[in-house]
Amino acid sequence: MSDQSNAGEESIAELSSVAFQIEDLISRVTETAKSLEAAGLESSAHELYEVERSLLSASRRLRRAKSELKS
Repeated sequence: MSDQSNAGEESIAELSSVAFQIEDLISRVTETAKSLEAAGLESSAHELYEVERSLLSASRRLRRAKSELKS
C-alpha cells in the first residue's frame, strides 16, 4: 500500500469522526434552539438556528471532501 493511499484512508477515518461530532452538535444546537424558542427567547433561538445552518454546511463540505478522497 502506498503512503498516499494510507494517508487518504487515515484522512477518511478522521473526517468520519469529525462528521459524527458535527452531526451530534447539530442535534444539540437544534434542540436548544427549539427550547429557547418555546420559552419566548426568539432572538437567541434565531442565533442558534444560524449556527445550525453553518454546521449543516460544514457537514456537507466534509461529505464532499470524503467523497473526493474515496475516488
